[in-house]
Amino acid sequence: MRDDFVFVDEAVPGIRWDAKYATWDNFTGRPVDGYLANRVVGTRALCAALADAKAGAAALGFGLLLWDGYRPRRAVDCFVRWSRSPEDGRTKRRHYPNLERHQILEQGYVAARSGHSRGATVDLTLYHLATGERAAMGGDHDLMDPVSHHGAPGVTPAEAENRECLCAVMEACGFERYPCEWWHYTLRDEPYPDTYFDFPVA
Repeated sequence: MRDDFVFVDEAVPGIRWDAKYATWDNFTGRPVDGYLANRVVGTRALCAALADAKAGAAALGFGLLLWDGYRPRRAVDCFVRWSRSPEDGRTKRRHYPNLERHQILEQGYVAARSGHSRGATVDLTLYHLATGERAAMGGDHDLMDPVSHHGAPGVTPAEAENRECLCAVMEACGFERYPCEWWHYTLRDEPYPDTYFDFPVA
């Protein structure tokens, strides 16, 4: 792994993770190129901010569950190839029920150059510390649909409150939200704003 990049769970003890792109449980329906281990990686600056966010969430009775952090460029290329391949229907109902594959780039749900590859972006959600159960957010990770947008209609008041809670914690710790995805946050003062890395998560 490159200098200044670390495994988030080692830098932020007690944080939970489930690296979706290292598994079959993602919108491509298979493990993604560049993810050789079910771990989440980020810059040291990202981890420091996540440690603050973990403490802020804990004060409200929540923990943080990470789905993705640093993403190799080869994984982004894999997403683009997938978006241009024939539809097989395996993940459409769950992840992009109202879109065609090619539209996920047009609609901004997948980028040809991802901020994740700079090491300062994270996908995450909240869970209840008392029970370990995930907080209701009105849609799962990588649901590419308007209901995933911040401020979207169609979510319950409790789900909207949980989204706002996550947003408040993350923004207070130096992150910016992405309008189309309630789970996606980027560090404002990222250390490598113009560099897209391609080493594998291993």
